Amino acid sequence: MSSLPEASPVLAVCAHPDDESFGLGAALAAFAARGTPTAVLCLTHGAASALGTSRGDLHQIRAAELASAAAELGVGDVELLDYPDGALAHEPAELLSRHIQQQAARANAGLLLVFDEGGITGHPDHQQATRAATLFAQRARLPVLAWAVEQQVAATLNAEFATSFVGRTAGQIDCSIEVDRRRQLSAITCHASQARDNPVLWRRLELQGNREVFRWLNRVGRTRGPAGRAAPARTGKQMRTNGLA
Repeated sequence: MSSLPEASPVLAVCAHPDDESFGLGAALAAFAARGTPTAVLCLTHGAASALGTSRGDLHQIRAAELASAAAELGVGDVELLDYPDGALAHEPAELLSRHIQQQAARANAGLLLVFDEGGITGHPDHQQATRAATLFAQRARLPVLAWAVEQQVAATLNAEFATSFVGRTAGQIDCSIEVDRRRQLSAITCHASQARDNPVLWRRLELQGNREVFRWLNRVGRTRGPAGRAAPARTGKQMRTNGLA
């Protein structure tokens, strides 16, 4: 497959503010460019980051950065939860999947967009977000498309930075597309607390060039139509910041 699947709308599920831009940004921008409604569910505020701590309260900073980045990507709706950054893997996947179910119903999602299994970088939070999304999707019979990185890209990054990227061989990749990164790069700059001192990010983008690859984690279901009961239609860009009550 050399193009993104037809789907309306798309819900991206991620662990941290910046995941939607650093990882899923090219895909979200591509969906938006062809008129596909997109939404983002982010499970933590990313406040445990070691980057940007001199800028103030990361809890507030990263929420504001997410809102700005989502606007750059053409995302119509953002839900930001407040699960503990760095400890998402300790939260039951079933509990997290209920949040995904609620957001999917509000967005009328026909497709979930997530990080690849292995979390791309091996991050447990990334892996748990994908696990919860897939758990919900299997029940709801929704397809799940995972952003991945090619094996050679992962191997180069791991060799140069001693990172733990999980790459995929050509036989494991289901979709390879050419992308225009301009909107993604604009969104990345919105995450100033995380992007300015992040050589791994910029090296990965250099290695990827204008190419992104994806894997199907769940093919069962449909790529059109609502996930569950739809809420009343909404217009404009919205962002909610929720606690766990």
